[in-house]
Amino acid sequence: MTAYLVGVALFLLALTLSVALHEVGHMVTARAFGMRVRRFFVGRGPTLFSVKRGEIEYGVKALPIGGFCDIAGLTALDELTPEERPRAMWRFPAWKRTVVMASGSVVHLLIALVVLYTMAITSGLPNLHPSDDPIVASTTCVPTTATCPATATATATATVTCPATVTCPAAEAGLRPGDRIEAVAGKPTPQWNDVLIAVRAAAGPTPLTVRRGAETLTLTVDVARVASPDGEIGMMGATAQQPPAYLRYDPLAATGATMSFTGDMVANTATQLAAFPQRLPSVLEAITGGERHPDTPISMVGASRLGGEAVERGLWEVFLLLLASLNLFMAVFNLLPLLPLDGGHLAIVWYERARDTIRRRRGRAAAGPVDYTRLFPITLAALLIGGAVMLLTVTADLVNPIHLS
Repeated sequence: MTAYLVGVALFLLALTLSVALHEVGHMVTARAFGMRVRRFFVGRGPTLFSVKRGEIEYGVKALPIGGFCDIAGLTALDELTPEERPRAMWRFPAWKRTVVMASGSVVHLLIALVVLYTMAITSGLPNLHPSDDPIVASTTCVPTTATCPATATATATATVTCPATVTCPAAEAGLRPGDRIEAVAGKPTPQWNDVLIAVRAAAGPTPLTVRRGAETLTLTVDVARVASPDGEIGMMGATAQQPPAYLRYDPLAATGATMSFTGDMVANTATQLAAFPQRLPSVLEAITGGERHPDTPISMVGASRLGGEAVERGLWEVFLLLLASLNLFMAVFNLLPLLPLDGGHLAIVWYERARDTIRRRRGRAAAGPVDYTRLFPITLAALLIGGAVMLLTVTADLVNPIHLS
């Protein structure tokens, strides 16, 4: 139990640090462009402590969820002092505002890349595309049957089945673990499934082309015929080498592997987000006692519980993979074009840019900043829906959590 609680605490701390770094991204880029940053806080709720350094107040809130970077003039509704007006964010070019708003998601992406690269050179990355290479893991014996001569009371053509015997065709032919089967009876076998199909159709002495190290050998296997529910099939007594669950890389190869793996995870995250509304009913069912499906949405509470289970079992690679996955989720989710997410502000920035470009081509002056009061109903609806979803997922994670299998 102690290890579990430590794991939960570590995961919550890691998530809080991720969110804090997200806000650091906003703060650093805003200051680099000369925007006025007022406050930088980690957490929400009552202030535990704060300190002012230069023109920025730094502090920590009581609840370790979220954080914020208060940039003057994020919207035109923001009340500004005379000193702040020249440095209001909405006065800056669209590309600079874009960099500032996107920097939070970029930080989450960088965190995920660092975590995944560390995994690639230590425990390894999950093998998302396991191959079906025709490599032998071991040889075994198989039961077989033969037909015996007719009994004295049977007709001359009758046969009876003899008692089962055991034969080891692959081992007797000299097939070894690590051998790669490149052809069966002259038919190429690029995948293990091709080996199975060819052997099942064979009977008696059958040539196998085998790659062993730098050598190419031809072995003759006396394929046995074995009874099965689908009829009699050929078997030679060999099992396939299972692909590794994790692939470890050297520091150079790990760079490309990390980028490729991250791309797969981002695509999967986008797919999961698109399917999000369809999976909410499953969350409701889980709250009322139904089975909790592993692909249902989880909250920070559920993710932290999984992190605790991973630490309790010593599965640090799972802990790190969960952390990387959540950072990628936050990177993608924050770019959704909905207020108050960063993506909502980005959408407004580029709407203003497109609108003013059209006005300029028509010989008209640029319009002012977007009136955020008109977007208040949409923003309120997004907040209410987001709050309801968060409440549902937290409740499900408390009463019917997902566990590591």
